[in-house]
Amino acid sequence: MADNVNHPAHYKAGSMEVVEVIEAFGLGFHLGNAVKYILRAGRKTADPAEDIKKAVWYLNRYLERRGE
Repeated sequence: MADNVNHPAHYKAGSMEVVEVIEAFGLGFHLGNAVKYILRAGRKTADPAEDIKKAVWYLNRYLERRGE
């Protein structure tokens, strides 16, 4: 049975979940969300463009907050 709350299929590849990657690398909120959207692109919906655009938004936000 699918567990869309605790372990959504679109956030898992093989034995790894996106949250594990984010935590292992200590990415924090903005970079973690960018990775999340990149890794789920084309998996949650057929068109990956929306997820990629959202990842870019988080990356730009990260740079803005750093003053870059």
